[in-house]
Amino acid sequence: MKTTGIRTVGVLLMAWAMALPAGAAEPAPRAGTVKLVKGQVRVQNASGERALQSGDALSTADRVVTGADSSVSVVLRDGTVVVIGPASRLELKAFDFDTTTHEGNLAVALLRGTLRMVTGLIGKTRHDAVKVETPTSTVGILGTDFIVEALDPAAAGAQP
Repeated sequence: MKTTGIRTVGVLLMAWAMALPAGAAEPAPRAGTVKLVKGQVRVQNASGERALQSGDALSTADRVVTGADSSVSVVLRDGTVVVIGPASRLELKAFDFDTTTHEGNLAVALLRGTLRMVTGLIGKTRHDAVKVETPTSTVGILGTDFIVEALDPAAAGAQP
């Protein structure tokens, strides 16, 4: 019985774990990649806040905030395309995707602004696995291309 490969993997994992600073958490898995950034776009998460650039990773629990004349497009690992419009705030609440079975789930919360989404493999294989929340509703998506706008509840009440 040959175990050299298993030992090598075990040694590499132990070396990687020991290289992490004490108390450091593993980085969150990549849910998607930022493709195009126009204007001022920031990401907020447990690590703090930083400007987003093309090629940056997005992970579950990241909150994307766009400026007044700004937008960003993101491609998730299942092929879902998310375009976040100006003056928007979106949180990636859940993203799980198995590249072998194409099963998973996706949940985003559009807290303010606009969102366009073209669903990928998750929306095509399990119609109930994609959800978009707004301050006033939750929508289940049936695998398509759609746009959502979430108005600020205070401003929405002031409109006729």
